[in-house]
Parts: sequence; C-alpha cells; structure tokens
Amino acid sequence: MHGTPAGPTPPPPLPTDQLRFAMPPMHDSVEDERRHCKERLAGALRIFGRMGFEDGVSGHITARDPEYSDCFWVNPFGMPFSHVTVGDLVLANSEGQVIEGRYHVNQAAFTVHSQVHAARPDVVAVAHCHSVHGRALAALGELLDPITQESCAFYEDHALYDAYSGVAVDAAEGRRIAAALGSHKALVLRNHGLLTVGDSVDAAAWWFLSMERSCQVQLTARAAGRPVLIDHRMAVATREQLGGDLVAWINYQPMWQNIARSEPDLLS
Repeated sequence: MHGTPAGPTPPPPLPTDQLRFAMPPMHDSVEDERRHCKERLAGALRIFGRMGFEDGVSGHITARDPEYSDCFWVNPFGMPFSHVTVGDLVLANSEGQVIEGRYHVNQAAFTVHSQVHAARPDVVAVAHCHSVHGRALAALGELLDPITQESCAFYEDHALYDAYSGVAVDAAEGRRIAAALGSHKALVLRNHGLLTVGDSVDAAAWWFLSMERSCQVQLTARAAGRPVLIDHRMAVATREQLGGDLVAWINYQPMWQNIARSEPDLLS
C-alpha cells in the first residue's frame, strides 16, 4: 500500500483540570467582595466611555454593596467615565444620599436605579446610558427581534417601558420603570434608551454592550432590507444557551482583561 508515512506521535492531551477557565471568584470577606465589585464597576465605566456611551452627565452603572444591601456604589456626578477610578466611586443610600465618597450623585438617574434595585433583590448591578443605537430603537418604541444569535439572548427576556414623562426625578416614576422591567434582564425605555441588570457588574455591563450592538444590527439590517426572523423554538433554545448571567460574565472577561491591563490606574 502507498501512503504518507506516519509522523511522530503527538503528546497526549493535557488533563482539563490543568487548563485555565475563568469563573466568578469566591470571596473570603466582605471587604474583598466590595473591593472586587468596585474594581469591576470602575472598569465597566471606562469601557462604556471607550464605547461612546456617555452623553454629558447622563448614564450610570450602580452596584449593590455586599454588606449594606440598600446602599449602592455609583459613578461620581459630572466625572468622565474614562477618568473614573476605584477611589472616585460614591456610595449612596436608597434615598440617593452620599454616605461615602467625595462627589455628588445624579439624583434623577439614581431615583430610577434605586427603585429597580428595591424591586429586584436578585440584581447586583444596573446599567443605563444614552447610547446612540439604543436611543434610536427606543425612539421607534420597539423591542429587539430575534434576528441574530446575540439578540436571541434577549428573546422574551426584555420589555418596553411604553411611556415618556421627561427626566425621571421621583420615586413613582422609578417604580413604574421597575414594574415594566419585571423579572427581565433588560428594558427599552421609549424615547429614552436602554437599561440592563445582572447578578454582577460584569453581567449587567455585558448585557448593555450586547443589547446596544443588537440594536445597531437590527437598525442596519432593516435599513438594508427585510430581516429574517429566527423561529420561536430556536430563539428560545438559543436564549437558554446564551441568556444567563454566568454566560454574560464569561463573555465580558476579555473586555475586563483589556481595560485592566491597558489602564491599570483605574484600580487606584
């Protein structure tokens, strides 16, 4: 028989327990968990700044403190996302009163966030910014269609707040927004923008990033033609694979590693 001579035998595969795979960390103390949360919050804000999500003083990410469950870390009012460090973050109570930090809090935005946190004790972080494509879809008063793998993560797991009453400055408006969100991971605020939640800063940030991109894809596809919808059964199956907060956390890690290595001053 003719054939190619057999080459050297390759080394055996490495045991899978010797391979690195990042998972959410376990913490030995509240102080360690708080530090980790604040590092991820500062990093997420810088990533949002890179993505062009801030618009003047609009836009916030809040993170529930691991010890004081009705208090939340948030970016300082008026500080560029790209400048935020761990030491700049502000801790505010559910009334928006600063209890730790050196800066004010945007009261209008915090009103919404605090009500979402109150309605959803499972939620650690809430992200809301006035991103371009999110606002464009919100101006249409529409939800995301299941037209890509990524948008299927939001299939039947996001909602529309079908009202606009100006800048949200009272608790009643915040409660209405929280009620519209319900048990979902994301909300389209009509004529306003996007809001996402997660059981970690990483998850909430990833859902916002992914939702904004999904808005961009949907608007682009519709401008080019008639998008083909993924059928209900496959959309649900895809959401079950990709729509959990652990998957969001894993997807977010390359972005965290990038910002932490390229801008290590955020940890100061």
